[in-house]
Amino acid sequence: MSDGNISGDQGGAGRPRSNGPIIPQSARQALKPEEAPQPPKRSERARSQFVVFLNFIMSFVVILTLAAAGAVYFGKIKFDGEGPLTRNIYVMVPEGMGVSGIANRLQRREAIDSATIFRFGVSAYMPNDTLKAGEYEIKAGSSMRDIMELLRSGKSILHSVTIAEGLTVEQIFERLARSPELTGDLPQEMPPEGSLRPETYKFTRGTTRAEIVEQMRASQDALVNQIWTSRDNDLPIETKEEFVTLASIVEKETGRADERTLVASVFMNRLERGMRLQSDPTIIYGIFGGKGKPSDRPIYKSDIEKPTPYNTYVINGLPPTPIANPGRAALEAVAKPSRTNNVYFVADGTGGHVFAETLEQHNRNVRRWRQIEAERAKQKEEAAE
Repeated sequence: MSDGNISGDQGGAGRPRSNGPIIPQSARQALKPEEAPQPPKRSERARSQFVVFLNFIMSFVVILTLAAAGAVYFGKIKFDGEGPLTRNIYVMVPEGMGVSGIANRLQRREAIDSATIFRFGVSAYMPNDTLKAGEYEIKAGSSMRDIMELLRSGKSILHSVTIAEGLTVEQIFERLARSPELTGDLPQEMPPEGSLRPETYKFTRGTTRAEIVEQMRASQDALVNQIWTSRDNDLPIETKEEFVTLASIVEKETGRADERTLVASVFMNRLERGMRLQSDPTIIYGIFGGKGKPSDRPIYKSDIEKPTPYNTYVINGLPPTPIANPGRAALEAVAKPSRTNNVYFVADGTGGHVFAETLEQHNRNVRRWRQIEAERAKQKEEAAE
């Protein structure tokens, strides 16, 4: 028995010691090396991190796209929706102002809610077009799109200035100087008398006075040339300057359309017979020039005899220049006057004139006119009492 114990102790002492768990031999033989747990390789870790990052980027792009789509949708609703204006307003867009400046101006005037939305809307809808300068009336409730289309059309507010027939250049300049929608100074040198066309001129706010004057000159020049080329061939006037001068006298003598060719006929007959024109408006221009006669200042007998270069009671033929700016009707009347033998006319008391071929007829007409004047003066005196 003792031999067996000793043999067992020696066998135990001969085995190596182990600090880990004791794995049965049969289990160690069953577990293959390749099936043992292994740490992840580095390439697998990198690939996993890239997938996470890519997922983040994709999520960010989706969120950003959705946000952008929402912003565009919201912006379109605001761009097309009713605007904040509760009343019509006028907005001036100066020449050269860009979209940002226009948008800011519209927002300051409370025509739009957002300058940013307006600016992006204009860029999106009209990338190759421009908003035009001018003065615009923006209606109450106009959307940003409405305003954009209005400014793209260029249909700005047009102002007007009316120049009546028979005004002198000086009187026309005074009229232009009083127009608040025009800007700038008038030309320092006045154009020649008779060279400005009486007409109604339309313009946008900010147009210069010099531009209107130049337009009037060009228009009158074209009109005179047109009518001059279609005149009767046997007229006793030789130049366009004489043509305009006589037309200015006819313009000042009558404002009635049915009389212009008759008045022109009288002056033509007088020129052909070598008679003085004896036109009262030439007396006035010779004394007062372009300023015109004060409305309460009558023509005295001494005025008729006053020698001036324009007084056709004193000079022979036509004055040296026109005495006013004639309109189309007066020019056409001189170009194609009535064919009569009349050499006299005088007021008839109704706003028109009565014409005569002889001095005897004319004197009767003058007496009748003086009687009408006397009766009117008497009626005024009685009314004053």
